[in-house]
Amino acid sequence: MKAIGYLTSLPITETDSLVDVELPKPSARGRDLLVKINAIAVNPVDYKVRQNTAPAEGEYKVLGWDAVGEVVAIGEGVTQFKPGDQVFYAGDVTRQGSNAEYQLVDERIVGFKPTSLSNAQAAALPLTTITAWEILFEHLALKQTAPGSTDRSKEVVLVVGAAGGVGSILIQLAKALTGATIIATASRESSQAWVTQLGADYVVDHTQALATQIDALGIGPVTHVASLNSTDSYFDTYTQLLAPFGRIAMIDDPKNMDVTALKRKSLSLHWEFMFARSMFQAEDMQEQGYLLNCVAELIDQGYVKTTVGQHLGLINAANLRTAHEALESGRSIGKIVLEGF
Repeated sequence: MKAIGYLTSLPITETDSLVDVELPKPSARGRDLLVKINAIAVNPVDYKVRQNTAPAEGEYKVLGWDAVGEVVAIGEGVTQFKPGDQVFYAGDVTRQGSNAEYQLVDERIVGFKPTSLSNAQAAALPLTTITAWEILFEHLALKQTAPGSTDRSKEVVLVVGAAGGVGSILIQLAKALTGATIIATASRESSQAWVTQLGADYVVDHTQALATQIDALGIGPVTHVASLNSTDSYFDTYTQLLAPFGRIAMIDDPKNMDVTALKRKSLSLHWEFMFARSMFQAEDMQEQGYLLNCVAELIDQGYVKTTVGQHLGLINAANLRTAHEALESGRSIGKIVLEGF
């Protein structure tokens, strides 16, 4: 089968950082599905793994943790899917990824593709959807409402890094399933327009003092923070802004933070990693399949839309190098998708 992989961790500007290869087609066993890949999306985890993880000697590492495809074979333990089903999922970071014509994935972390979206549109969603859902409802423990409810709560959520992949779906889920007020950070006119379109109630500029801008809104204290980048840069501001017993959930890898600052207000800090369930074969792995199906329904009902920012064309090494380079720049809006071989 066609695949894109690497043998050595190299800067993305090097031609050999990602290469087109031919690999054996895998076979499904146990609870695995064999999926024929139709479209993929690219996430920061892709370039982080490429930069920091050396493949086994002489073996190509295949990246990719967002996929849409068709189930073409199932293992003997599969109960939820059958050949011909159209699915979407983020996969397992410890296994070979979706930058290939075929991929194995455990059925418990797979959902049925939203019927109202194209393959490329759906590919933009799984990893960021799982991340955003776990942040909102497991770590931040926001009160969940019926889809589209007009009931408002006193919860105020600050989303830092709101225009990126996770922020783009998190804003929509918070808008559709909570009564919280959403403050998004964005500095460029294009990203400010993007997060407003997705449902942010207020937009503040993260290159300016956040506390001053938020105080000027007159909406009361922030109760929850979704910190999607530069957590160490804003951490002191979070402890200043948050109400007592407030919650912070982060997804990045800060180097230096003084967590003792949390004590005075009895604040809590949560670290989201959406691969934790699959990596450790958690008893509740199935929760990711459930939430993907829930969000697929929200999409088909019109409450949530795709977060595609850029379609780069075919799935090949050249286009994937372009995608990695764009993500490494830190300036991409929405998700980058590729489709077909």
